[in-house]
Amino acid sequence: MTRQLQRMRRGVPFSINQFHELGTAASVQKALSRLAQEGVIERVAKGIYTRPKALASMPSIKITASAEQIAKKWAQQNGYTLVRQGIESAYRLGLQTQAPVKTVFWSNGASRTFSVGNEVIEVRHVAESKLRWKSRPEGELLRSFTVTPANSVKLSELKKALSRLKLSEAESLSAIKKLKATPLPEGWHVKLEQFEKEMMV
Repeated sequence: MTRQLQRMRRGVPFSINQFHELGTAASVQKALSRLAQEGVIERVAKGIYTRPKALASMPSIKITASAEQIAKKWAQQNGYTLVRQGIESAYRLGLQTQAPVKTVFWSNGASRTFSVGNEVIEVRHVAESKLRWKSRPEGELLRSFTVTPANSVKLSELKKALSRLKLSEAESLSAIKKLKATPLPEGWHVKLEQFEKEMMV
C-alpha cells in the first residue's frame, strides 16, 4: 500500500476503492485510518483521502485537495453525474448577466456540501433530465435554458451563446435539433424554431 500511495499526487484526492485489490474492504479501511492518524494522508470525505501538500510559500503549512476536487472524486467514486448548475452555464454563455454567488453543482446523487477552509461547494440533487449531455455543448445549453426564460433571450444573444461554445454552423444545427427533441421549459422550442429558420436563410 505504501508504494501505491507514493504514486498518488499530493493535494489530489483518491478513493478507498482504488486499494480494494490489496485486501478486504475492512483491512484497507483499517490501514488507511492508521495512516491518517499518523498524518501520512488525510481523510477529506467518507472513503476519500489525500496526501497533504506543503504550501510553497510556507512549507510548514500543509494543504489538502480543494473542495471542488473532493466533490468530483465523490461523484466518481459513487458513479454519480456532476455538472455545473444552470445559472453558471447561462452566465458563461451570456444568457444571464448575474454571476452565480456561490459554486453549485447539479447531480443525481444526494444533496450535500463539501468545505475546505473558506471554499464551499454545494451539490444539489436534480432530475436526471437536467443532467443530459454532461460534457457536450448541447448539455450546457440545456442547463442554461432550464434557468432562463425564453422570452428574455434575443435571437442575437442565442447566436452569441453558440459562438462562445465555438460551434460551427453544422454543429450548431445539430445541437439545436437535439434540444428540439428534448422537453424544455415553456417558450424554448419556439425560440429554437425561430433561430433555426434564421440560420437556414
